[in-house]
Amino acid sequence: MAKGTNTIGKTLVWVIVLLLIVGLAGFGATNFGGSNQTVASVGKTEIDVNRYARALQQELRALEAQTGQPMTMVQAREFGLDQIVLQRLLAGAALEDEAASLGLSVGDEEVARSIRTMPAFQGLDGQFDRDAYEFSLDQVRMSASEFEHQIRGETSRAILQGALISAIKPPSIFVDTLYSYARETRDLTVIRFGADDLTEALPDPTDAQLTAYYDTNPEAFTLPRRKVITYGWLTPEAMAETIEIDEAAVQALYEQRSDEYNQPARRFVDRLVFASTEEAQTALDRVNSEEISFDDLVLERGLTATDAELGMVTREDLGQAAEPVFGLEDTGVTGPVETDLGPALFRVNAIMNAQETPFEEVADELRTEAALAAARRAVEAEIEPTEDLLAGGATIEDIAADTAFELGSLTWSAEGDPSDAEPITAYDVFREVALAAGPGDFVELNELSDGGLILIRVDEVLEPELQPQDAVAEDVRAGWIADAEAEAVLDLAEAAAESLKSGTETTDLGGTVTRPDAVLRDGFLPDLPRETVVRAFDMEEGAIEVLGDETGAIVLRLDAISVPGGGTDEAQAVQEGVRTAAGQGIAQDITSAFVSALEQDKGLSINSQAVNAVLAQFN
Repeated sequence: MAKGTNTIGKTLVWVIVLLLIVGLAGFGATNFGGSNQTVASVGKTEIDVNRYARALQQELRALEAQTGQPMTMVQAREFGLDQIVLQRLLAGAALEDEAASLGLSVGDEEVARSIRTMPAFQGLDGQFDRDAYEFSLDQVRMSASEFEHQIRGETSRAILQGALISAIKPPSIFVDTLYSYARETRDLTVIRFGADDLTEALPDPTDAQLTAYYDTNPEAFTLPRRKVITYGWLTPEAMAETIEIDEAAVQALYEQRSDEYNQPARRFVDRLVFASTEEAQTALDRVNSEEISFDDLVLERGLTATDAELGMVTREDLGQAAEPVFGLEDTGVTGPVETDLGPALFRVNAIMNAQETPFEEVADELRTEAALAAARRAVEAEIEPTEDLLAGGATIEDIAADTAFELGSLTWSAEGDPSDAEPITAYDVFREVALAAGPGDFVELNELSDGGLILIRVDEVLEPELQPQDAVAEDVRAGWIADAEAEAVLDLAEAAAESLKSGTETTDLGGTVTRPDAVLRDGFLPDLPRETVVRAFDMEEGAIEVLGDETGAIVLRLDAISVPGGGTDEAQAVQEGVRTAAGQGIAQDITSAFVSALEQDKGLSINSQAVNAVLAQFN
């Protein structure tokens, strides 16, 4: 058990160390002065403002990486990030305080070993670099003694947490039950029926049937709430048609884009630096003999792929290495080459030849772009004069008569079918303004996402209205036929189900027969009703049911229920996965309960003023 605890403890320490390094790298030189240095405490263990700030910065960066978008603290607090970080620090402080009460600690040698092995504090040779260590701590204004004290506390906490959960094993019956539930399968017979399986044509509906259908489905024939709208629309595309572009301006734009249209030869390159030429040559020989790959060579040096990556480079970027790198006719490894950092091997991952695009090939494209740019400026120049006209009482019709605005009108509904809508309704601004505006509102000028301008006036609001049956006769007929077909198909499936129960072979029932087997509880069966799998797991073996959906109906028979065995390697791997997940869940619950008990027993305090001071630094 001691060995297991030690392994878990080391794992937790590495997780803590990695998180701490991210925090050190992230928060920069921010440091909080003043008297409110403690954010919170549990027992005798305090959480200072700098530790809280670093943890916040770390989580903020993680959230940005997850969403792919920059995020302010105000936005992050909407996700509750500030409280999540504080609660996690409080939990850690409770464990650290308990570890101290129990006399758990680690010696200076273990702390030093942990620090020496941290990648953030290592030089190019993979060894501990004291200058890098002191520089990193200086960036966050933390002394070596403070950092080492924090490492000692967190390591002790990890030992306590490891001892708490190391022997946790979920009961076998619990694991077996979860495993059986998750891995039970069903073998099915499915007979699908559709309108094509109907052997007799449906009779034409009578007038009485159509009227009855119309009367019982009024929502299908009721127009939604609508607005009659008059609008004025000015777009850069429309304005561009009236603008002539000087050929010299197009040529000048081409010259400005020379780096884009005329690119030198480039290579996508990795570089691996060595202490000596002999060491670099030995490494190259190993790569050439296929003893080791370049990627594995990077890992062997204790580096990552990112550490070795130079990216896309030109001859000018490589200095002395330009000739051997650009001399390769294909991708590969070359060297050793003397560089400012020492002898190095270079790997060429991709070759981009020089590209030259003549002016004549892109002239039309540039001319259009220049015209649009000029049109956008011209549209922008219309903003102030148009607003002056509106302020002076001009209507949309007046403005369209005197300017380049296009006049239009439409009847619009927020519930309308986008495929039937006019182009102007595709703009978010149009929909937002049209939804909020009413008759008599002052007309305002709004800017569109593509640089255009729009004026919107609601002339009338039309309330929901049931259309006369004559006006929707075709829709009524189509709806009646669809319902009649669905009912006939369902009747066909019901009759087939009864025949199947009586012993008729599936091949004699019509429809399309499939036999999905080994269907899992979370399985998906395409082209079948969504509830098929759910119903299959509620049925008794041999049971037959009929399910319908908008495309037809199916007869569903449950042929076999298979309980998973545990003898195969795959089954044992799945069981072990279930056991691990269950164990982790139980361990998390036990840790949470233990931390809550510690916080209640030792006493917990939060300095709201200090918390707010830290948060204010991010705004």
